[in-house]
Amino acid sequence: MKVQVNDELLKFPEVQPFIDEEGILQVPLRVLSEKLGYQVGWERKENGVMVTLVNNDQAIQLTTDQEKAIVNSKWISLESSPKLYQGNTYVPLRFITETFGSQIEWSEANDLAIVDADGKPHKPAYIAPPPPPKPAVAQVKAAVAPPLSEQIIQAASAYQGTPYKWGGTTPNGFDCSGFVRYLFLAKGIDLPRTSVDMYDNAGTRVTDLQAGDLVFFAAKQVNHVGIYLGNNQFISSTTSSGVTVDSLSSNYWSSRYVGAKRVF
Repeated sequence: MKVQVNDELLKFPEVQPFIDEEGILQVPLRVLSEKLGYQVGWERKENGVMVTLVNNDQAIQLTTDQEKAIVNSKWISLESSPKLYQGNTYVPLRFITETFGSQIEWSEANDLAIVDADGKPHKPAYIAPPPPPKPAVAQVKAAVAPPLSEQIIQAASAYQGTPYKWGGTTPNGFDCSGFVRYLFLAKGIDLPRTSVDMYDNAGTRVTDLQAGDLVFFAAKQVNHVGIYLGNNQFISSTTSSGVTVDSLSSNYWSSRYVGAKRVF
């Protein structure tokens, strides 16, 4: 919250106004009172601070954490008791303005309280910046994580050219099952270590291939595995080219293809 007196926006160099737990605007007493022409004095008491405000017409005495004040020798009730916060005395803005005879205008759009000390209405001296624009629908959609199959394929594509290494399970070098297991494990899916164990024990056999399915190849027994990309292509780590993309329709791979498994 900000506070304005007539056309001037007040500056609070030490601490700022705030809304207390009861929804009441509390303001640092000294800055506002001096702006309204009062001399401010204070005295430390056992349980807090007693503040006096004096001008030619009024003498006001406030004590922190007490819900009554003395105005020209008369006790009055307060909307909320003065508070001692960060070494500064705060008071309810409405008590100060009503006691001083000034009206308050509220500019909710700017979080601004305007004190009409001269009895005239005033325009806000502060205009709050507009809120940030809401993200467009396209942007919101872009923020949604892609399907798991797409995430795995994107990761696999980033490793194209990684050299083949027998028994390799890291980006320093992969064998075929080490490559597949590494990608799926990064997404929380723990596959068996070898291609034949994957074929025998992982997922469900399928014939309608979808991106992300495992494709298996054999020479007498299963000895190679890759990840289906779509459009009859798959990616795997081969002894001849490392991590590379091949076609299921090629003479070499089509003659060795034995089936596919879906693991998610």
